[in-house]
Amino acid sequence: MATQMEVDLDQPPASVMASPGTTGSVTVALHPLVIMNISEHWTRVKAQEGKPTQVLGALIGQQKGRKIEVMNSIELMFDVVCGDIVIDMSYYALKEGQFKQVFSEMDFLGWYSTGDGPTESDIKIHKQFFIINESPVFLQLNPQARTSDLPISMFESVIDLVRGEATVLFVDIPYTLATEEAERIGVDHVARMSTADTGDSSTAEHLVAQHSSIKMLHNRIKIILAYIQASQKDEVAKNHDILRDCYSLCYRLPVLNSQRFQEDYYTQCNDVCLMAYLGAITKGSNTMNQFLNKFNILYDKGMGRRMRGLFF
Repeated sequence: MATQMEVDLDQPPASVMASPGTTGSVTVALHPLVIMNISEHWTRVKAQEGKPTQVLGALIGQQKGRKIEVMNSIELMFDVVCGDIVIDMSYYALKEGQFKQVFSEMDFLGWYSTGDGPTESDIKIHKQFFIINESPVFLQLNPQARTSDLPISMFESVIDLVRGEATVLFVDIPYTLATEEAERIGVDHVARMSTADTGDSSTAEHLVAQHSSIKMLHNRIKIILAYIQASQKDEVAKNHDILRDCYSLCYRLPVLNSQRFQEDYYTQCNDVCLMAYLGAITKGSNTMNQFLNKFNILYDKGMGRRMRGLFF
């Protein structure tokens, strides 16, 4: 006969999922960029720690009514206090401010984590985001799943009565994949690199073919130029048929010197330079912001007052 302690140990833990009849109230469109960010985050931390480690992050995107489009993500820092995970909200506020400077139209929609099914710990983490969004979504990726399907689950929180108490529970919600042209190219490249024996995607093959064509054209132009230079120095006999072909070939080039080509070319150059300058300014601003934060911490601890006493 089992004792009372044995009976208690055999009882399953309380479920964090709502009843099967409960359905979600939002529709989610998930971009592949978010999936790649989470995968890279988990792989990098695993390589640094030497073992699989849970990672956390924020989901960024746009919400129109009950339609949610998750477009990007931000990695989050956290501490473990008495076995519970506590999100560093000051770090999130810093990252959100930097992100808003570039993508002002995106807002916080939820958070992501890695694992095999939601747990009570995920409920405690989920509650911490209520101060930012009253109804955040939860994305969970299982990086060690042995399945051909996408190992991603999306959840929405609801409040239900459990044993007479209001309890936050998760509801499984469906999602669809929404891609842009740049994301489709990146996904195709990653998929083919991970599955193909050759290790090349269609994008890489196309670029290799273009490189080979340009290299062949360059070599042939060098041959023509060497022949013309040798003809001018009377090192080889002049062949008027070849010279006429070279002359006609050279007169095809001014087509690229049209006004429209120059405008498009300089516009593209300016855009590339502008993005490079913007990245440099953002990096410099971040470095300056960190320096000011450290200076203020030292000043508040009395260093400023001691330094002022030395000079006065």
